[in-house]
Amino acid sequence: MISLSGLNDKQREAAEQVEGPVLILAGAGSGKTRTITYRIAHMVDNLAIKGDSILGVSFTNKAAKEMRERVHTLLGSRKSRSISLLTFHSLGVRILKKEITKLGYQENFSIYDQSDQISIVREALKLYHAEKKFDQKEVMAKISMLKNAGITEMDFADSHHFKPDDPYDHATEYAYRFYQEKLKFFNAIDFDDILFLTLKLFRQNPEVAKSYSEKFKYIMVDEYQDTNPLQFELITHLTKTHNNLCVVGDDDQSIYAFRGADVRNILDFEKSFPEAKVIKLEENYRSVTPILELANNVIKENKKRREKTLWSQKPSEHKPILWAMGDTDHEAEVIVEEVVRHQGNGGHLGDMAILYRSNTQAPPIEDQLRLSQVPYQIIGGQKFYDKKEVKDLMSYLFVILNPSDQMALRRILNIPHRGIGNATLEKYLKKSEEENLPLFSVLEKYPDIDPARATGIKTFVQLINKYKKKFQTSTLSENISLLIEDIDYLNFIDKQYDNSKQVERRRNDVMHFIESANRFTNYYKDNANLKNFVERLLLQDSQDKDKLEDDEDSDVRKNEVTLMTLHSSKGLEFRKVFLVGIEEETLPHKKTITMGEDISEERRLCYVGITRAQETLIMTYCKQRKIYGKDLPRSKSRFLNDLIDKNLFIEQDRTTFGHMSEEEAKDYKKSFFSNLLGSLGEE
Repeated sequence: MISLSGLNDKQREAAEQVEGPVLILAGAGSGKTRTITYRIAHMVDNLAIKGDSILGVSFTNKAAKEMRERVHTLLGSRKSRSISLLTFHSLGVRILKKEITKLGYQENFSIYDQSDQISIVREALKLYHAEKKFDQKEVMAKISMLKNAGITEMDFADSHHFKPDDPYDHATEYAYRFYQEKLKFFNAIDFDDILFLTLKLFRQNPEVAKSYSEKFKYIMVDEYQDTNPLQFELITHLTKTHNNLCVVGDDDQSIYAFRGADVRNILDFEKSFPEAKVIKLEENYRSVTPILELANNVIKENKKRREKTLWSQKPSEHKPILWAMGDTDHEAEVIVEEVVRHQGNGGHLGDMAILYRSNTQAPPIEDQLRLSQVPYQIIGGQKFYDKKEVKDLMSYLFVILNPSDQMALRRILNIPHRGIGNATLEKYLKKSEEENLPLFSVLEKYPDIDPARATGIKTFVQLINKYKKKFQTSTLSENISLLIEDIDYLNFIDKQYDNSKQVERRRNDVMHFIESANRFTNYYKDNANLKNFVERLLLQDSQDKDKLEDDEDSDVRKNEVTLMTLHSSKGLEFRKVFLVGIEEETLPHKKTITMGEDISEERRLCYVGITRAQETLIMTYCKQRKIYGKDLPRSKSRFLNDLIDKNLFIEQDRTTFGHMSEEEAKDYKKSFFSNLLGSLGEE
């Protein structure tokens, strides 16, 4: 039996409420993951509910992994094995793998990434009004938005999203139709299609939706405030045969409207699911009381929200601090001074985070960190799987798994160089259209279309077919290593770049890719096949903080300050947080103010930033900030200005190095400029 005695009263109430619709309003740091994992364990161990009837859905791989690990710890592998704890997109892929043939696709479909998507849109726009230039990314973004709103290529022109006098909408309508036709011809879908097509499947095949609703009799949705209309409709289909839906979330942390998240899903939960029970988790286990008092007072100014007040059993004499800075460079200088001071007093750099509203605020801080020789990491840089060499190798795997994947095929056909240029490719593409055959089938069937390149074509086709068989018998990492040797890829890298450091870095990326496959093999053992490995690569969620998840990096993290946007910080916590640029036209953002939009989400962003801090919160604003090369006057944000009389934070003027004595300031400046000159000398 699982004991719930370790939960507080509200957590226990939430864990024991199993039947019917339940909304768990979980404030920041209130132990929601602990609550929902104990709830699942209670259902299986205490109530004898079958694990395969339970579905837990989250947004990120990190959150789903954490839930799986905690449930496994509570129940053991035998009882937890059958429970489905997935991301929305992993659930969609699982359903489509079994059912996609009902939509006219083949089972072994590919999932295209952004560069593949742009290639198709570029081709569409080339055919549409060649005399006018349209931004490919803007058109692709509109298609993505339409899919997440549940609007098909056939319905777009009749929807309220279509503006008849907008040339871009006409171009998008053409491109959307062309794009979907091409995807289907390539037996491919994109990331948005995973949910879009799952919903289409449910709409067109109610019996399929019903079967999954009957299979998953108990459904839990984490971070419910981040759901969009598409996800909401999927949830309603999955609860069609029962009412056992438990959603967990916090409307005060709804900050992803730009991705299509609709905060009304959580605000109007009882309207959608009458007789719902609402349970509030308000005890915070993360932050000291003064930080929570500030957070509560900031967020309560939002009118459309669920009433809740965070509280903590962690008193502190130290209130949050607001530093008034002279300008942007001075702001960075003083923050780094405090970082160095913290480290000098024995603190770890990994305990600290510097948060900002926009990535444009980061460069001055980066410069000061480099000059002061302080190690740091930025969350949100280029991902490993977006690097060219890694994408080349991934494309080989995609084609070996699905030869109809034309975008991946076109990428690797001449990598390494086989003398197969655009002119040769056009001949085979023309034959592909004439015979309505996938490109690979044409290469295989008609290698002599271009006699001068026939040998190269035959060798390539033989290579793909050879590894199609090899991956069914040998280990994943071994075959990837052999493939790299067979195509002489490392030699190809050597010839591509003159800079030895670039060559070394890119060779290392290839080695890391092999190591990644090896780790996958060790972790998944009997299930470590090519198909599952490729699925894992394609389902890397953009919201996941991969670098922070990597256990092998834990020692490194202690020696790095973390820099990130407020959007990226959600779900994380740090002992000491610098919240940078709490000023008008930065937070709230200028665009929100000038367009007269509701600033409630900007206030929620501020709230999220405040509640990342466990012990120390230092906020900053500049009296003038450099924007696009110009120094413009600034003032503190209304989010703090409204609270000055409440004595919730201490304001310090740091324009003269604040609390430092004149002698300390001299010593600091001397040390700072010594580092500066040393760095310049090294460069």
